[in-house]
Amino acid sequence: MSTIAQHLTAVVRTAAEAAGLADSPVPLEPCVPTNNPAHGDYQSNYAFRLAKAARQNPRAVAQQLVDALPADPAIAEATVAGPGFVNFRLANDWLASDLQGRAGDERFLGATPGAGKTVVIDYSSPNVAKRMHVGHLRSTVIGGALHRLYGYLGWKVVADNHIGDWGTQFGKLIVGWHGWRDEAAFEADPIGELQRIYQAFGERAEADEGLHDQARAETAKLQAGDPDNTALWQRFIDVSMAEFDGVYDRLGIRFDVVHGESFYNDALGPLVSELMDSGVAERSDGAVVVPFTNDDGKGLGKNPLLIQKSDGASLYGTTDLATIRHRAATWSPDLALYVVDKRQQLHFRQVFAAAKKMGADQMRFVHVWFGTLLVDGAAMSSRKGSVINLVDLLDTAAAKSLDIVTEKNPDLPEAERKAIAEAMGVSTIKYFDLSQNPQSDIDFTWTKALSLDGGSAAYLMYAHARLCSILRKGEVSERPSAAPRLEHPTERTLGLLAARLPEAAEAAADTFRPNLLADHLESMAGAVGPFWNACPVLSEEDASVREGRLALVYAVQQSLHLGLTLLGLRPVERM
Repeated sequence: MSTIAQHLTAVVRTAAEAAGLADSPVPLEPCVPTNNPAHGDYQSNYAFRLAKAARQNPRAVAQQLVDALPADPAIAEATVAGPGFVNFRLANDWLASDLQGRAGDERFLGATPGAGKTVVIDYSSPNVAKRMHVGHLRSTVIGGALHRLYGYLGWKVVADNHIGDWGTQFGKLIVGWHGWRDEAAFEADPIGELQRIYQAFGERAEADEGLHDQARAETAKLQAGDPDNTALWQRFIDVSMAEFDGVYDRLGIRFDVVHGESFYNDALGPLVSELMDSGVAERSDGAVVVPFTNDDGKGLGKNPLLIQKSDGASLYGTTDLATIRHRAATWSPDLALYVVDKRQQLHFRQVFAAAKKMGADQMRFVHVWFGTLLVDGAAMSSRKGSVINLVDLLDTAAAKSLDIVTEKNPDLPEAERKAIAEAMGVSTIKYFDLSQNPQSDIDFTWTKALSLDGGSAAYLMYAHARLCSILRKGEVSERPSAAPRLEHPTERTLGLLAARLPEAAEAAADTFRPNLLADHLESMAGAVGPFWNACPVLSEEDASVREGRLALVYAVQQSLHLGLTLLGLRPVERM
């Protein structure tokens, strides 16, 4: 089943053909919701493109489209507005039928434009032997939302957690492990003890430079396959992954593939040699680089990608190119998304340009970069000791949510209140990020994150719980046979927003901006209150009106539930 926008766009295409305008080389402009409901429900801007190509007046072309529109039950009215917009108002009966059909499907009959396509999403990427902190939050949450959105739209999604599990830090850990580990502390808190060992190495190395030589020696042994160091390295990875998985479980995040940098280690040397032999890479002051011209990308001419140091060591760029080659050979993706912060913009422009040079041109590369996360106005810094562990943030969110749930519904059993608080707390943390433009710097405050007045997960979840309460009291557990009632303006507004959910999801995925879906859910939740106040449901005496409103509530609840789930939030039925 198509979205409403797709249905209307197809009608416009038919009109263009009937009016003799279909031969234009101008691609079809999709219909979009109007900015002002007073002007209609949807508008088409196609006349502007057609008029420009034909050198005609846009308003005259728009009138030709309106005059040629076929009879369609979806359209109650079509008018020309302004300099050439074609505005559509939907027929209530058709909209009610459309909404009823969507409410009977768990996908809300969303379109599947990604069918037959594959996307690899690279996100989260914590470092082994270090606790996940708030700095990992944005990549994990934004990547997880895109993972769900692309899956909903029919793409085959490969979620790849590219963890940091290689490098000189392991030599330092091995030296510290043998020198000053605390076995009891490691058993009680493995990652905490590894972090203590690593920090102690830095402190001790200031007084004993020889520790650095020892660390380099242990790193060399590890890279050469020394069995003792390899076993210890694997132990560090195992305890790290166990902790990571605990955090991911709470966040509702899953990965299809978890490959660390070490997975690609054996491919790095041959890759550099191949790129040298093919002329893609060249020697520069003893190092190996991939040179660019400005034709490869603005500003890249003076910024070659370093893929091997003069001492033979590889770099992140080398691993990234090996990763791209592996992904291309394994999944042949159409699209590869890298959800990594804004500081890496130049790096990924270099990597993507180098990948094209080495022949990886079958996929589209996108760096989904995001801004800085501040906490109460301060950026995090490990040197200043202000890094907030992600587990601690989630625990605090659950505790604060429990206070709200207890205040709202003190009679619920404690276990149920705690379960609701955990869902609400995790959703609070995730939604604070997802509700904002990814490329903006954001400042996390508990006041904003837990507001019941809008802009928070609590606000959306309260609206959802309110709808569930109506359905529970009305004894509605499955889609009603009656069509949703859309007679009152608040009924129609709410129903139209619910029916548009698939369009909002598609827009969010197409632009890599989950906040577009969050904005839509805010509008839907905001329309629940006016409907509630103007249109009695359970107390309505007219049985047909009551059944129609219950059907509307059911459809809206299904739509809101799906939208929350696509963002990775956990809808609750009580608060």
